[in-house]
Amino acid sequence: MFTILLLIIVFVLFISVALNGVSLKLGIPKVLAFLLLGVLVGHLKVIPYSSFEDFGFVQNVCTAALIFIMFYGGFGTRWVAVKHIVVEAGLLASVGVAITAILTSLFCFYGLGWNLPESLVLGAVVSSTDAASVFSILRAKKLGLKNNTAPMLEVESGSNDPMACMLTIAMMSFMKGTASGGGIALMLLMQIGLGAICGLSIAYLAIQGLQKINMHGSGYSSLFLFAVAIASYAVPDVMGGNGYLSVYLVGIILGNEEFKEKRAIVNFFDGINEMMQVITFFLIGILVVPANLYRDFIWAAMIFIFMLIVARPAAVFSILAPFRKYKFKQMSFISFVGLRGASAIVFAIMCVSGESALQHDLFNIVFCLVFISIGLQGSLIPWVAKKMNMIDNNSNVLKTFNDYMEDNSLLFSQVEITNDSYLARRLIKDIHLPKNILIALILRGKEQIIAKGDTMMLPGDKAIFVSHAYNGYEAIFLEKTIKPTSKRIGKKISETTGTGIIIMIRRGNKNIIPNGNTVLHEGDRLVLLR
Repeated sequence: MFTILLLIIVFVLFISVALNGVSLKLGIPKVLAFLLLGVLVGHLKVIPYSSFEDFGFVQNVCTAALIFIMFYGGFGTRWVAVKHIVVEAGLLASVGVAITAILTSLFCFYGLGWNLPESLVLGAVVSSTDAASVFSILRAKKLGLKNNTAPMLEVESGSNDPMACMLTIAMMSFMKGTASGGGIALMLLMQIGLGAICGLSIAYLAIQGLQKINMHGSGYSSLFLFAVAIASYAVPDVMGGNGYLSVYLVGIILGNEEFKEKRAIVNFFDGINEMMQVITFFLIGILVVPANLYRDFIWAAMIFIFMLIVARPAAVFSILAPFRKYKFKQMSFISFVGLRGASAIVFAIMCVSGESALQHDLFNIVFCLVFISIGLQGSLIPWVAKKMNMIDNNSNVLKTFNDYMEDNSLLFSQVEITNDSYLARRLIKDIHLPKNILIALILRGKEQIIAKGDTMMLPGDKAIFVSHAYNGYEAIFLEKTIKPTSKRIGKKISETTGTGIIIMIRRGNKNIIPNGNTVLHEGDRLVLLR
């Protein structure tokens, strides 16, 4: 029976890979395909194990999956690209989630006639947005968005689950009568405080480990970060803090640090992230009984419509409008793409398996709401983007420099143009570069200039060169540390002797490309080619 189960799992994974390709061609979120596959498998009773139909089991598995989804969401965020909008995105991920939850709860209470505790729980459960669904559509259509909209959606969607999780736990405590208003406020403070402290502490320790421990290959580095991601959730959760907040903070800090084997680690976690998305939506689909959905579909549709035209717009406009740099169409588009996703269903499972006295089938209602949101709202994103003139035809969200370095044999190098440089005050067309080397981009302060023939490079510019990566025979590199007793300390490289050439100096967290005038310091780690 175990072998049969393994074959079924293999079959499901192969189908998931095929569905990913189909979803890209059709422009629908791939997670919707995984969800429907789970519903089909569950309905046909293909998997002969009742554990997969147990809410508690699925909650534990999906919670573990969300750990890696959130870690990778932070790990893939480039601080340079998002730092200009991080305040607004952070407010949307916290205050915006709270506003959405409150308004949705009021609608359920006054509009639908639900009792107050259950209304509050439902509002909290569906208050966060889903990043994976939005970006699977944007990448499938190769759509670039204007005015830093894509980074805004990336940070908001990737970081708002912790707030929704805290609100869900708080409202469940209120429903059970185990917490007062003051107790809930204290719990929220502990969740945020301990989550942030643990996240920052674990990130610091992880960086020290990556820099000082010889992992002997990318496999052990990946294993190390795999354990770090789990610890980032488990440690604060045991202490009463928010594990998801900690995981996201650790991910974003480590993702913006430089360390050995990072490219291989990115590829490893990219595969883990995709697998966790498949597992999450597939298991959620197995729990669904299609025959029971019709009874709760109307509830879900009414809540979805209210959130789409009232709750989500109110949250977005009330937060972004005071900044006075976001146009009406941009705020409207950000409001529209607030899709509900897997986390909402996982939080609903948490409530259902938490022995709460619910009068409505919260799981079915949230499932239907997410299905409508991803299927209908998600499919309309490209059309809405065009209608609102939010598409930037000169860019797309498909790739970054880092993506191409990871996917292909390309090498991107940064060269600073000094006042006495041969490249200074020259037009690019007048510079004789070797074949297969191209100047792609000029960084001038905060300005990014696409390099063309009549572009002049000025002192202070940083030029991004692109060339083929070296894939020949393996050269032998040695690493030596400058000890306190070394006679090299304080001397220029040109003043020292030795065999080989110093190709890089690791000084603290910095990697320095040296020249003859580079002065050596105590503790420098020299990478030599011999």
